[in-house]
Amino acid sequence: MMRPLLNLLSSLKERVGGMRLERRWDRLRELGMHIGTGVNLPSSTFIDTSHCFLISIGDWCGFGEECVLLAHDGQFDEFLDSGRIGRVRIHPHSHLGTRTIVLAGVDIGPRTIVGAGSVVTKSLPPDTVCAGNPARVLSTLDEYLAKHRTAMAKLPTFDYMSYDIRFLTPERKAELVAATAAGDAYIIGGFSATLRGDGGMKTTKLDPTAASRQDNR
Repeated sequence: MMRPLLNLLSSLKERVGGMRLERRWDRLRELGMHIGTGVNLPSSTFIDTSHCFLISIGDWCGFGEECVLLAHDGQFDEFLDSGRIGRVRIHPHSHLGTRTIVLAGVDIGPRTIVGAGSVVTKSLPPDTVCAGNPARVLSTLDEYLAKHRTAMAKLPTFDYMSYDIRFLTPERKAELVAATAAGDAYIIGGFSATLRGDGGMKTTKLDPTAASRQDNR
C-alpha cells in the first residue's frame, strides 16, 4: 500500500519541480537573458540575476549541477567605488561540467566542452575540450570524440532505454557494476531519447530540426 503512494508522491514532486524550473527559465527570459532551445539548465545553476540580460545561452547547451554564471565583478567596489560588468556568451552545443564557474566577459564555444570544476576566466575557442583553473584547451573536440569512438568499439555498451535509472532492475544494476569493475563502459542513445521526448533530462522546449550534430558527431 505504501509503495504506490510513495511512487505517486515522487511523481508529483518531480512534476512540481519541472514546473518551477520552467517558471525560472521564463523569469530569466523576462529579465532579458537569452536561453535557446534544447538547453539543459538545472535549478542548481547560479545565475547572476542582477545582470542576467548580459548572459546568452545558445541552443543545445548543457550544464552539470551547481555551475555559476557571473556577468559582473564587484570585488574591488570598496576600493574604487565601481564594479566591472561583461557579456557572457555560451554558444550553441557547448557543455559545462559540474561546478564550472564562468566569469564576466567570457565567450565559450560553439561546440566546446568544459570539464567539471573549471574556472573560465578567459574566452574558450570553438571545437575544443577545456578544463582547469583557469580553464585552458586540452584537445580539439575531434580528437576527444575520436578517442571515445575508439573506446566505444572495444568497451561494453548498454542501451539507454533499458539501462537509464528509470528502467533499472537489480539484474541490470548488477550488469553495470560488473561491466565497470575493470574500467569504463558506455550508455548509448540518451541524446536520441531526448529528441524523441523519452529522455530523463528536462530541457527548454525542443526543436529537433535545430539539433543537427555537425559532421555527424
